[in-house]
Amino acid sequence: MKLKQLEGILGGLQQFSNPKVELEQYPTGPHIASRMLYTAENSFGDVTDKVVADFGCGCGTLGVAAALLDAERVIGIDIDSQSLEIASLNAEELELDMDYIQCDIKDLGLRAEVVDTVVMNPPFGTRKKGADMDFLSVALKIASQAVYSLHKTSTRDHVKRAALQHFNASSAEVICELRYDVPQLYKFHKKREVDIAVDLWRFVPKSI
Repeated sequence: MKLKQLEGILGGLQQFSNPKVELEQYPTGPHIASRMLYTAENSFGDVTDKVVADFGCGCGTLGVAAALLDAERVIGIDIDSQSLEIASLNAEELELDMDYIQCDIKDLGLRAEVVDTVVMNPPFGTRKKGADMDFLSVALKIASQAVYSLHKTSTRDHVKRAALQHFNASSAEVICELRYDVPQLYKFHKKREVDIAVDLWRFVPKSI
């Protein structure tokens, strides 16, 4: 599947109608999501025929992208039941067979052998300090092959240090810097949209 085709399909997905600010629910736009998964597959071979978990999947954009790129199995994980309903509707609409688990990422019990690749757009930790690091810590315990994640560029040094020193990563590489469009979703948003600089990371867990 071509990149433009992938982005077009993702652009048609249903998104949050009533996002929850405490969960930092922001949709992963089709531009970023398509490039994230396309790069994971075409540069590193981490999607096709792999078991891919989408952490904090929200409405399922990253997981759908993985399924469209022929992942063997896709598991979407989120704490919010309404998000999972939308995600499963998106999958049904495209006739994609995907699995969903409702739980807090910190309570996740999947074993490393089960999941090859984790993809995620975690909370940036602005509402709940350290939420981004909680996601990364669990992802590096669970993925056997690679973790792809978006983090604010301003946290780059902190993310790299935490991944390599505390979270079992053998490598932590920024693949590219992207502009994340945050639309005006919540009452406290004063601007129609804000551009945030984010890094797309590829982490490789240490083999056990």
